[in-house]
Amino acid sequence: MQDEEQDRPLLGRTVGITAERKAAEIGAALPRRGAEVRDGAAMHTVPVPQDGELRTATESVLAAPVDRVVVVTGAGFRGWLEAAEHHGLADRLVEQLTGAELLARGAKARGAIRGAGLVESWTSPAEESAEVLERLLAEDLRGQRIAVQLHGEPMRAFRDALAEAGAEVLPVRVYRWTDPEDLSALDALIDEIIAGRIDALPLTSAPAAANLLGRAERTGRGEQLRGALREGVFLACVGPVTAAPIAAAELPYAMPDRARTGALVRLVADRFARD
Repeated sequence: MQDEEQDRPLLGRTVGITAERKAAEIGAALPRRGAEVRDGAAMHTVPVPQDGELRTATESVLAAPVDRVVVVTGAGFRGWLEAAEHHGLADRLVEQLTGAELLARGAKARGAIRGAGLVESWTSPAEESAEVLERLLAEDLRGQRIAVQLHGEPMRAFRDALAEAGAEVLPVRVYRWTDPEDLSALDALIDEIIAGRIDALPLTSAPAAANLLGRAERTGRGEQLRGALREGVFLACVGPVTAAPIAAAELPYAMPDRARTGALVRLVADRFARD
């Protein structure tokens, strides 16, 4: 029995999952540690229409030389190049990016850069946007044009900090987020949290965290949800960007040492292994 508790520290615990893209990965890892899982995706990510905002953003990047490009996600960077290909702008975009300093938020972003035949100048060891921002702000950015590839989350604080440092910031939004396709599942998860039947809630994106709170507020359950999250649920956020809506709501939360899904799952398991 003791060995089983060590190998499956989440035995008897129920964990809520609000993720969309990471749902399968988290949903497979948690049961191996003994947890029951309740799914309730809090957001849905959709591509920005190819003939609208993304094309305009790409043309802004092409309008003059770019000094630096922040690549946040591998999927987002590939989506940007695919949209540029659709509009006949791919060759010009790759040529433009060749002359810029490319900074990758993590290994997947770096892989997408290299897959396009480009070379990154630096990759965040911690795979965190905050670390990328810190590196950028260590230099004189006055007058520089910096493109920031976004993936759903608008990264306003990140962009504002660059602008305050004197840079011209070019946001390139490849995806946007909406309500989840199945709102009933999210509503059911909110009810489970309020009823005290959820022990932990690992969060992997700021939009999902924000819409979890927002959906409860819009349906008259905001105060009840916040009360339950303060008192009976272990909130774990994969990194500081994800944690921002939780911190703004003045809710307690923990973060792993590394902004990775595996580290997030271990953080949840370790929390209950001590009980």
